[in-house]
Amino acid sequence: MQGTTGRPPSDPFAPDCPRCAALCCVALAFDRSDLFAFDKPAGEPCRHLAGHACKIHDRLSAEGFEGCVRYDCLGAGQATVQEVFGGRSWRDEPALLAPMMEAFRTLRRIRDLAQLLEAAARLPLPPGPAARRDALAAALSPPGGWTRETLAAFATGPLPAEIPAFLRTLRDALPRRA
Repeated sequence: MQGTTGRPPSDPFAPDCPRCAALCCVALAFDRSDLFAFDKPAGEPCRHLAGHACKIHDRLSAEGFEGCVRYDCLGAGQATVQEVFGGRSWRDEPALLAPMMEAFRTLRRIRDLAQLLEAAARLPLPPGPAARRDALAAALSPPGGWTRETLAAFATGPLPAEIPAFLRTLRDALPRRA
């Protein structure tokens, strides 16, 4: 689903498809709709995948895959492959497919939460909530980066619930609509 986001490559949330292993094209499920021309279950490589590249990438919309064009992994794909798995691929080592998909799903969630906390940093927060936001953001960037073990601990730990709960407390810091 190698879409483009229009973000500069230096953006930490920008996908870098060549450094990925087409994880979105195998890990994600999609249903036949206006956005996808056929059904595909999670864990099954897309029929248009050749190696780590999409055979119809230059005509995704015309072929009925606008969902692929719109999808944005927020950089979770290349982080999974390069950081967590040291550049290894499920194509070369099929036993990596399940753990790579799990890591990809967890890193995508982490990237979603990090992006929300980054947006919260632009709010005029009092010192206490600002410090809490900074601490939560730091927890999403562990020293030494993410590993399979730290991702598993994140997925079963309190942060996936703590961060949305904290963000809900910031409603009062949002500008009021007229």
